[in-house]
Amino acid sequence: MANTQGIGGAAKQAALAAIVDGKTLKAALYLASATTGPANSVYTATGEVSGTNYTAGGVSVTNANTAGLTGTTTFWTPSASIVYTNVTLSTSFDAVMIYSTTDANRNIGVFTFTAQTITAGTFTLTMPTNDSSTGLVRFA
Repeated sequence: MANTQGIGGAAKQAALAAIVDGKTLKAALYLASATTGPANSVYTATGEVSGTNYTAGGVSVTNANTAGLTGTTTFWTPSASIVYTNVTLSTSFDAVMIYSTTDANRNIGVFTFTAQTITAGTFTLTMPTNDSSTGLVRFA
């Protein structure tokens, strides 16, 4: 059997744990016309949605899961859906940034979805199963 190179699963898990475990997280929504993405190192209000009952900076993220590890794949997913209640967001939006307020608003990730608008309703981002196949954040 030949040797293989790569980063060990435990090291990947430790790195992801340092980013998410025990952190206070928020989720901000972004306009479909915005240019928010992984190049943003921290939360930005530029391109963020605005509307009735939406507060700049977004909503709190339920973060009861810790970074997991299966084989050499580490993973993490928020432990509950992200919910924006009774909002009116009439300009099309298609992205959410999850960021850590514990770590000077560090951007954990920007995740896109089909463009939406909503009028006086509840917008819910249902989280995938927290595992190595479908977790929201995965390092294989």
